[in-house]
Amino acid sequence: MSLNKYRFALRTRSFLDAHAADRTGMVELSPAPDRQLLVWNPEAVGEIFRSEQRMVLEGSDTLGPLVGEHSMLFANGQRHAAYRKVVGPALRGRRLAAYRGVITEATDAALGSLTPGTTFSLPEWTRALTLRIIGRIVLGHAEDETLGPFTKWVEYALGSRARTLAYRHLRGLGPLPSPWRTFRRDRAEIVRDLLRASRPEESPKPREPGGKAAGRAGGPPTIAGLLTSGEEPLGPMGDEELSDQLISLLFAGHETTASAIAWTLFWLHRDERVRHDVLAELEATTDDGSTTEAVPLLNAVCQEALRISPPATVAGNRMLTSDWRLLDRPEPAGTRLTPCIALAHRSPEIYPDPGRFDPGRFLGAPRHAQEYLPFGGGTRRCLGANLAMLEMRMVVAAVLRRHDLRCLNPEAAVPHLRGPAMGPGPLRMAVGGCPMRAGRPPAPPSGEGEVRT
Repeated sequence: MSLNKYRFALRTRSFLDAHAADRTGMVELSPAPDRQLLVWNPEAVGEIFRSEQRMVLEGSDTLGPLVGEHSMLFANGQRHAAYRKVVGPALRGRRLAAYRGVITEATDAALGSLTPGTTFSLPEWTRALTLRIIGRIVLGHAEDETLGPFTKWVEYALGSRARTLAYRHLRGLGPLPSPWRTFRRDRAEIVRDLLRASRPEESPKPREPGGKAAGRAGGPPTIAGLLTSGEEPLGPMGDEELSDQLISLLFAGHETTASAIAWTLFWLHRDERVRHDVLAELEATTDDGSTTEAVPLLNAVCQEALRISPPATVAGNRMLTSDWRLLDRPEPAGTRLTPCIALAHRSPEIYPDPGRFDPGRFLGAPRHAQEYLPFGGGTRRCLGANLAMLEMRMVVAAVLRRHDLRCLNPEAAVPHLRGPAMGPGPLRMAVGGCPMRAGRPPAPPSGEGEVRT
């Protein structure tokens, strides 16, 4: 492993800090013959996203064993296109309206456990909430006997840097007890439970017009129902491939969204003026946060939280399948190109004073996809991006309307490695009363509440 790749893998935060001011927007992580470039130059990122037909997405040493070798997250070619065609429509457009009730119900139940005077772990709370939401969307229900073991399993593998390193590197020890053997044993049990949940033994599900499998009780189709329908373009799917997709959807559908919600609530806690203005916006509408036009500032707050503290550090490793030119520089086949989300969002030329939390950056014209990429981009852009934004707005709106949260350990607000992503540290929050009933304090003077990372 080259020195740069070692630093990026094991000292991610310091490596990113060291390159934040690098105006070339590109650094070599590994030299030839296994050349890998970390890229955040906007023009280069745009070229990569527009030319993905020349590339294949590589698997992940960290996520691969968790989501499985058949995961849609790392599929290529026609199979990748088939997954996007089947799953994509279920996570965007008009279908999102059907999930508002799911999000509201799960959020109300989670908020019911927060009473004034209590304290709780913000990241743990948001992870439990978003897993329950995606569990309902994927499976049609969210039983604790299924989601509870799933949470413990993911936490066992990725919950800390030490666990992640042990899970990644202490493999192949044969019959000896090891974290790897425990991980594989638990995965087999998770697979068994998920397959049972995705194929209930009750009477056959009703069918929607056109033959699509409907969800339970005649509701919208579950994603598990779409995957098990046997219809083209995916066709019949075996248990191994199906279980890989269910794990992928549950993991990708809650982990990063949970981090994004936690970060958003933290930044609002730190910036009294912005929180004051968001509360005023919410007081002026009965919207639950689902309509961006009704809550433009709240939407901008969520976008800025994703910029300043993106849960995903990179947008995958793409390997060139033929010789190519990147910014008119020749790159041979086999070169790995890794768009860096974290560094793209810290460019001072694009985001002046990038360490400052400033939602105003997103109240004007939309940002270009090669400059703002919290969900990746190109044909690999996250399928759940619209759902994630909907959850962020609705959950944050509900929390602000119900409780006044105070962070007890703001020093823990530094990114912590969770597998391939970055989540907030163990933030502890104290629950206060309802700010919208008690009245809001006057807005602080302009400039107060600035936070730098």
